[in-house]
Order: sequence, then C-alpha cells, then structure tokens
Amino acid sequence: QVQLVESGGGLVQAGGSLRLSCAASGRTYSTYHMGWFRQAAGKEREFVAAVSWNSGTASYADSVKGRFTISVDNTKNTVYLQMNSLKPEDTAVYYCAADYSRDIGVRREQDYDHWGQGTQVTVSS
Repeated sequence: QVQLVESGGGLVQAGGSLRLSCAASGRTYSTYHMGWFRQAAGKEREFVAAVSWNSGTASYADSVKGRFTISVDNTKNTVYLQMNSLKPEDTAVYYCAADYSRDIGVRREQDYDHWGQGTQVTVSS
C-alpha cells in the first residue's frame, strides 16, 4: 500500500520561503514522476510542478517558474518543493502526487495514481 505524506506547510509572510516535503512509503519502485498540485479555496486543483524520478527533469507551472524548485532524494523516497518569494496568491492546500504506472504526462491530475492528504500553505500580505 503506497502512502504519500506531505509536511512543511504553514503560515508565512509575502516574500518568505517554505519547503514542502513528500515522503513515499510502500511500493516505490518503478516511479515515473512525482508532482505537486495545489487547490485554493473555491478553485479547482492546479498543477504546480513535477519531476521525473529517474532523470530529475522538472516541469513548472508558469505562475511559479523561477520561484519554486522541485527536487527528489531517491535514497529517502522523498520529493521536495522549495518555495521562494511567496505571494498571497500561492495560498492553497498543496498536494503531492505519484505516478507509478501511467507515464503519460505530468501536468494533469489523471497522470497520477496516488495522492497525499495535502498540507496548507498560507501566505499573508
């Protein structure tokens, strides 16, 4: 049974930084991609960033490019999201996602087969 556990969320002032972590347990072999999505209140969940587990190739939403960095530590089965220069519009619940079987893309929710419970990020102005 795969489990994804996010941590690192919290309250930060605009311009500040946070680092989110997502630790994967259970079946973690044959991981294709890991991704981060977010959902603000009253809005649909949206893609933030994704990384290829083996190559480390990263993709970003335009809204976070240059401010957020996604990375993996294969030895710890953990993916990170370093968030710098945070803005109030980054406020959302952030979800970690894993693709163990599809390998069809990285930017859509249906590209992933496992999800974490989410961690709240609140950026005050």
